[in-house]
Amino acid sequence: MGCVAGRAKRGGATALKVLATAWLPLAGLALLAALPAVLTPYTSDLVVKIIILAVFALSLELLVGMTGLVSLGHAAFLGLGAYTAVLVSPEWEAANLALLLPACVGVAALYALFVGALSLRTQGVYFIMVTLAFAQMAYYVVHDTPLGGGTDGIYLDDKPSLVPAWLPGLELRDPMVLYFFIWLCLAATFVKLALLLRSRFGRALLGIKVNEQRLRAAGFSTYPYKLAAFTLSGGIAGAAGSLFAIKDGFVNPELLSWHFSGAVLIMIILGGLGHLRGALVGAFAFALLQEFFKSEALFGTFAKHWHLGLGITIILCVAFLPHGLVGLPAQWRARKARRSAGARAVQAETPGEAAP
Repeated sequence: MGCVAGRAKRGGATALKVLATAWLPLAGLALLAALPAVLTPYTSDLVVKIIILAVFALSLELLVGMTGLVSLGHAAFLGLGAYTAVLVSPEWEAANLALLLPACVGVAALYALFVGALSLRTQGVYFIMVTLAFAQMAYYVVHDTPLGGGTDGIYLDDKPSLVPAWLPGLELRDPMVLYFFIWLCLAATFVKLALLLRSRFGRALLGIKVNEQRLRAAGFSTYPYKLAAFTLSGGIAGAAGSLFAIKDGFVNPELLSWHFSGAVLIMIILGGLGHLRGALVGAFAFALLQEFFKSEALFGTFAKHWHLGLGITIILCVAFLPHGLVGLPAQWRARKARRSAGARAVQAETPGEAAP
């Protein structure tokens, strides 16, 4: 009986701990849901773009932050998802979203399975270079062949249909419907990954990140776990790519460029590796910093050199925030605790008043 009570107590403590760590991301998602009431068309479009970037960042966070596999070719899966969304859509009518989205995820996941099956046989910098090589291969396929329209890209004639034709009123052509659909995709991705990382599979990924050799010595075959994580990460990136295509109605080879892979890597580092909420914070911080330094109203002609300001800011963040933006509150608490401990030590060393 006492054992059962102990388990219940530990289960309650675990639930409270999960709730304590999840309330901030959930509050952020709730805030995003309320934003359309106060946003202008321009800022609403910007927030939609950032939400899609956050989905993309979550996909890489699973690979880098949770498994310890640094990839510099993740934009290939995003681009493949985007191109698939355009290529499989009918030319003169809206595609069925229930078929389009799984197709985009499937194509990106299949390519990720192929790339992962080969690249995961390497480690460290070799793994980084192999993923970059496969991404560049995909980039030049769409850049130099008629399939992807070359440098001009290709257009999506009509946004896919969210609901059957006999149920009007919910169309992705409506900016508000599109906003909440993409918001729902972000919320679903975050919840799915949060549950996954608390499963046995997620614990195995954490073990691979911390000490893969010890996990192997314990009898685990780590390769299938890493391949599954790589494939799932690529599928989520493909979903983000399809959302980009639906939002803009246009895709070009830049979506597959290594610059985009580097940008999303910076996002998760800026937000804080090892935390799903870090991917969300990093995506918003990176995109908003870009908009800030691009503003001609604030920087005048210097705005055309926005890369310089953004680069300096990121260097400073990495130097002074080793755990990213999500680690800032803990860093403040630790500094406050050190100051309090120092003050108590000084007070203890100060001789008291002499007794009469």
